[in-house]
Amino acid sequence: MPSAALLSSQLVCRGQVVAPDAAALVRLLLLAPVLEEWVVRAGLQEWLIRRTDGRARAASVALSAAAFALLHAGSGWRAVLLVLAPGLVLALLYQSRRDWRLCALAHCGMNALALGGCVL
Repeated sequence: MPSAALLSSQLVCRGQVVAPDAAALVRLLLLAPVLEEWVVRAGLQEWLIRRTDGRARAASVALSAAAFALLHAGSGWRAVLLVLAPGLVLALLYQSRRDWRLCALAHCGMNALALGGCVL
């Protein structure tokens, strides 16, 4: 049976994550975290929170995490499934702090960890 590290590297380390060029690094470490968190957290999740007066917290977290995962469908269903859990963490972070910039910073850190694990 393969180890967890081997299995995760086989799932995550594909495409530009294995050998990123400068443009991929900018996209993965700056553009994607800022744009995705601005749209999903400051946009969708905030709208859901305000629309329900904060009563349906679980729904706003789940829906924003699902939307975040579906944003990655262009990279295949494997990517959608892989980012669902981090999307849930980011949604919970937004729910507690209500600051999309903090989510963008955490998103950048997650992407950096994935890149570091694949490149090194």
